[in-house]
Amino acid sequence: MQAESPITVACIQMEPKIGEKKANVAHSLDKIAEAAGKGARLIVLPELCNSGYVFASRHEAFTLAEPVPNGPTSEVWLEAARRHGAVIVAGICERAGDALYNSAAIVGPDGFIGTYRKVHLWGAENLFFEPGDLGVPVWKTEFGRMAVAICYDGWFPETYRLAALQGADILCVPTNWVPMPDQPTNTLVMANILAMGGAHSNSMYVAAADRVGLERDQP
Repeated sequence: MQAESPITVACIQMEPKIGEKKANVAHSLDKIAEAAGKGARLIVLPELCNSGYVFASRHEAFTLAEPVPNGPTSEVWLEAARRHGAVIVAGICERAGDALYNSAAIVGPDGFIGTYRKVHLWGAENLFFEPGDLGVPVWKTEFGRMAVAICYDGWFPETYRLAALQGADILCVPTNWVPMPDQPTNTLVMANILAMGGAHSNSMYVAAADRVGLERDQP
């Protein structure tokens, strides 16, 4: 039986700019390199970090979307994963035919690992995206079994449970959590509490990467 060994996980908080895909991806590469330079082997980036999040229309979302894994952003992240010897989980606006998905690309040193598509859409996301149709896959990696959720998926206990029942050791969560109305100021924010509860009740780690900054007046 192979002995367990520690792994460094980096949850990158960056500020994507809506529509500035080239600059966003370049910024993500800088942060990936910084994290890998500090020993990170698993690197999680925020939700929709290549495109930005607050779309003005479905047309805008469609123009910023691309295939996974054969699109330019996935290919750049794949090369970064190879170069740094790390697994990268990153939020991306995915186009599949005429359908759009709020997705995460999962890439590693040995190639493309998989795609996760957000199941539980939040608010205006329903105007732009289809609900995810891939379920909650679990992938075997060199450091353990990994699942992915995106943002609002973490509000639902079945997300954690479906991953746990398949043996997941860690749930990676690219996210764009926003301040909740009437959230008490003397306690942790709701998203953190839910993530902690899901991790505890399912005996798994949760690595959540939230974005920072304002986007079209949305914090």
